[in-house]
Amino acid sequence: MPITVPKLRHWKQPHRSIVALTASDFTMAQILDQAGVDVILVGDSLAMVCLGYSTTLPLTLDQMIYHVQAVCRGVTNALVVADLPFLSYQVSKEEAIRSAGRILKETEAQAVKLEGGHPSAVQTIERLVEIGIPVMGHIGVTPQSVRQMGYRAQGQTPDSAQLIYDQAHAVSQAGAFALILENIPPDLARQITQSVPIPTIGIGAGADCDGQILVTYDLLGLSDNIPPFVQPLINLRQIITDTVKAYSAKVHTRNNLGIVEN
Repeated sequence: MPITVPKLRHWKQPHRSIVALTASDFTMAQILDQAGVDVILVGDSLAMVCLGYSTTLPLTLDQMIYHVQAVCRGVTNALVVADLPFLSYQVSKEEAIRSAGRILKETEAQAVKLEGGHPSAVQTIERLVEIGIPVMGHIGVTPQSVRQMGYRAQGQTPDSAQLIYDQAHAVSQAGAFALILENIPPDLARQITQSVPIPTIGIGAGADCDGQILVTYDLLGLSDNIPPFVQPLINLRQIITDTVKAYSAKVHTRNNLGIVEN
């Protein structure tokens, strides 16, 4: 049965772990969906792993919609969530509504995700939810703020931990149906998970969140620069490299390439 926003939110009570990964194209989305992944996030990380940018900042709303459309064609059961790119929601609540509305109108995504737990982000979440757009929150390390905070772990001091804890509750109270916690101390992630009524999905935040998410390219060992909190389960980058080298050797030596000749 297809996974919906209400179904995902209700998994908080029976402590049903949530499996989430990212996808940006039809084939990967189809594989993840058929493997039983619960949530497929079309993350703005695609700007780095697919488009070659050094940060997520250059990604446009049109580019995001293009990739979300491709992902949705490959998904039957998973909940598809689309990132709101940088500056597609920060300028004003009206701009956020237009951006999120375009995603829901022009794709089959069921929800959007936006970064931040500061007052303006919370007010934007509240307004989007008010008009019927499901929102997933994201606090801790927020890659769209890389110019301000970098990618270093957050919540390392008492004041910083308290701020993130307060942001988690504010995002939840604003109506978000789930919350990503990125690269914060496991103890803080556990406290947040135990105290908010919505599912938490961790990335580099310990094992006590209600679910886990990774960039799929990192999980598979495809990325060239994998975060230190990720342990790839396979090194597909090396496997693909070796396979291409083997293919090249066959071509150069004119060996049988497995092509059936008529």
